[in-house]
Parts: sequence; C-alpha cells; structure tokens
Amino acid sequence: MTDPETEALDAYSRIVTTVAKKVLPSVAALAVRTRRGAGAGSAVTFTDDGFLLTSAHVVAGADAGTATFAEGSETRFDVVGADPLSDLAVLRVRSAGVFPATLGDADRLQVGQLVVAVGNPMGLAGSVTAGVISALGRSLPTRDGNRVRLVDDVIQTDAALNPGNSGGALADSHGHVIGVNTAVAGIGLGLAVPINSTTRQIISELITTGRVRRAWVGIAGLPVPLPPPVAAKLGQRNGLRVVEVVPGSPAGTAGVYLGDVIISAGGQAVQSVQALQRLMLGPAIGSRLPVTLLRRGAFVDVVITPAELD
Repeated sequence: MTDPETEALDAYSRIVTTVAKKVLPSVAALAVRTRRGAGAGSAVTFTDDGFLLTSAHVVAGADAGTATFAEGSETRFDVVGADPLSDLAVLRVRSAGVFPATLGDADRLQVGQLVVAVGNPMGLAGSVTAGVISALGRSLPTRDGNRVRLVDDVIQTDAALNPGNSGGALADSHGHVIGVNTAVAGIGLGLAVPINSTTRQIISELITTGRVRRAWVGIAGLPVPLPPPVAAKLGQRNGLRVVEVVPGSPAGTAGVYLGDVIISAGGQAVQSVQALQRLMLGPAIGSRLPVTLLRRGAFVDVVITPAELD
C-alpha cells in the first residue's frame, strides 16, 4: 500500500515537473551590455511571433542584447519598450521556433497556492524552484527619474529567487504565467509583478508604441476611514482624503478641494492611492472621469478630465 506522504509528494512532484516542461522552453537567459557594464536576467516568451516579457530594470540603458533559450539556441533581442514605473519591458527576437507561454490572471490567486518560478539565477540557465503564494496585495516602489510609483497587488512568494531570476516566469499549477519575478526582498521572500488587466494594458501599450502614456489629475491623498453610516450605506470602509490639489490641475479645474474624500472614480471604489493610480493609464487621457466625493457629510459629483503626464 502506498504511503499517503509519498502519494502527496508524488502529486506535488508531478505538478512541478509538468509546469517546468511547459514553461522552460519559453524562458530565455538574457545578456545585456550598457555603459554601466554587463548585466543578466531572464525573460519569458508570450507570443508566437517572438515578443518576450521581462523586468524593466534588467534592460535599463540597453537597446538590445542576447537571449539564450533552454534548448541552447542563442539569438539577438531588441528592446521594444520599457516602463520603469511598472518594472515591465517588452523585447522581441526574430528567430523562428519560439514557444510562447500562456499568460494567466493573478487576480484569481489565493494565498497558499502552489507556484513555480523559472529563470536563470546566478547565470544557471533553466533553473526551476517551487513554493507557495505567501501573500497578495503587496506594494513595490519603483522610480523613473523623479517620479515614484507603487506597483500594487504585487505577489509575494517563498519560491527561491536569486539575482538573474528577474524577468523570469512565475507560473501557477496549470503552467500559466501569472507574474514576472522582479525582486528578491530577503531569504524566502520574493516578489513578482502580477499579470492582470492593468499589466496586460501596459504590455499592450509597450508593444504598440514602445512606451506607456499615463494620466494625472493633480491631487495627493491619504486613505481614511469613512463615517460608519456612509461605510454601511456604500459597503466601503475607506475613502481617499485629498491633502493637496495642484493649482490649475485637472482636479482643481473640476472643483476638487482640500479635505474632500474621494469615494469612487469611474464607477470604481477608491480606497487607496493605488486604486486611483490604476485608472491613470493611457485611455484615461482626455476622457471624462466621473468622481464622487464626500464633502462636509454630503455626496458631491464632479467630472475630471485627466491630462497626460509629461
């Protein structure tokens, strides 16, 4: 009779090996050279015409480099576009026979779920590690010049990540890529940028235009608890208190004032700065954005027209 622990281990092993076989052919080891010197990382192919996804910091300062795939083929890649504020970049190789991975949806993940990381840590190509989702909803600070942004809904995993894993795939038990490994925060603590509706839009813009246009409304805010009657009525615990309005900004022009509490924008609840940031991608530029505010205990509706962030 088979030992239950052995059965469990065999099931675990079968999942990891199946995912590895599915994802490994899609992952490349990257070699880049910039004025700062040589660098390395990983990337994952996600289309059959040679587009790869990686971390923006892996290819920062580079226009091209070399991609080496698991079966040993080596080819040049070009940087199509990079977005430091999401730490995502899109590359393209011209060689035939690339194997695209399937992109999943990180919004469906659950804490404790099995994940498999595939990349090239410390120059060791085609390395596979496994672990679980340790936490969801983490934030990762990123910077582009003087602009700082938090990438929200970042995935935390205990799958072993090391330098060189950045840009590699984090896959679920079905072999769907649900994250791009981006940072090693400590022993047993790795972070990955999620693949979800927001990042898919960023990827699409990078493919189409090589950059990500962002909108701005000109406010700064802090999360605050809503008054209990309001919270009960809306089914929403927090709002975003406006602590700064840039003079002449879209928000200022629309009639948003200091002390207002943003309840919703574009029909979506706003309980944090990140919730508002998610709405500030290219399509928002020049579009009407209905915003509901709480002002001195009364609901006020305004319409903001976000402008393009220079």
